[in-house]
Amino acid sequence: MSDQNSKSSRRNAMKMGIGLATIATAGVVSQPQAAEVKTPFTVSQVYIPIAGSSQEFPVRRVYCIGRNYAAHAREMGSDPTREPPFFFQKPTDAIQFVAPNKIIDHPYPTLTKNYHYEVELVAALNKGGKNIPFEKALEHVFGYALGLDMTRRDLQRFMGDQKKPWEIGKSFDFSAPIGPIYTVDKVGHFKNGAIGLSVNGITKQKADLSQMIWSVAEQIVKLSEANELFPGDIIYSGTPENVGPVVRGDIVRCSIAGLPDLAVKII
Repeated sequence: MSDQNSKSSRRNAMKMGIGLATIATAGVVSQPQAAEVKTPFTVSQVYIPIAGSSQEFPVRRVYCIGRNYAAHAREMGSDPTREPPFFFQKPTDAIQFVAPNKIIDHPYPTLTKNYHYEVELVAALNKGGKNIPFEKALEHVFGYALGLDMTRRDLQRFMGDQKKPWEIGKSFDFSAPIGPIYTVDKVGHFKNGAIGLSVNGITKQKADLSQMIWSVAEQIVKLSEANELFPGDIIYSGTPENVGPVVRGDIVRCSIAGLPDLAVKII
């Protein structure tokens, strides 16, 4: 392995929250190429472990919905009674896998002095389509995971104030920590249940999934009107109110009833 490839493997291993010795089994491998296709280099495929299985979930696209809890919409300066759903995306390699019952190091990013947490339920799809009807929407969900939408809030607000895209505030390295995916046949569909987040043991976010303005099924419907969805797409379904900053040394613990906690240490 060349020095450049070695560095790339180490970086991908950190994103997935794993050690180099387990790269082959954790899914950070080159995406298979058709026999007739020749490329000058290989590109890593990102996978998320599936709980209770030797299989892993290949990530195609990461969607996120904004301001999907009324109180959070208000704290962000929006009126939830009038605002239709809106979505943004993160790159697949923003994913950082966080194993259950462990505290994974999470790097404080560059360019920001106001780094925020946002705990979210994540839906993983194994079926796609366009203009998916509401009554069929949940049939497209393979499973669910617990995730964090980490945000460089100062950059997001600065770009928003200038009427410019705020991708730099949302779509950066390690900005999408996530736990393993639990299949629907094991955990069902999460239409209600407690969701929360603490920093250094102090509760910061506390709500119920039933308080989402747009349910997971409705999010799938709306997304499929704008884009054709495909197997491997995941959807971060929004965060409750009381988002806030973290600093190096903080331990952030996330919870959703029915899933194991997710915990990271900001370094």
